[in-house]
Amino acid sequence: MTTDQLSATFAALADPTRRAILARLATGEASVNELAEPFPVSLQAISKHLKVLERAGLISRSRTAQWRPCRLEAAPLGDVADWVERYRRFWEGGFDRMEQHLAELQKGERND
Repeated sequence: MTTDQLSATFAALADPTRRAILARLATGEASVNELAEPFPVSLQAISKHLKVLERAGLISRSRTAQWRPCRLEAAPLGDVADWVERYRRFWEGGFDRMEQHLAELQKGERND
């Protein structure tokens, strides 16, 4: 994955409405009207969100007669997970050090 693609994915995920749309699509295909239903915004606003998601490669749209379903494309999410995984050792190391420090503090309290 290129850095630009990763940036596009993170930018798309930055908005809570777009994350909610992705969560809905994780349960199956949906039309624009179905995706717009729970939000107090216009269809035009939802369409703009969908364009951002589509440019980031997170959704695709197809056409079956009159129905134009949107579907989740999870590959970019896997790329984000891979990127985040590289930093896991840093935050896990921090938690390990904090756990060690707390254990030393508790041990000191018991000796007082």
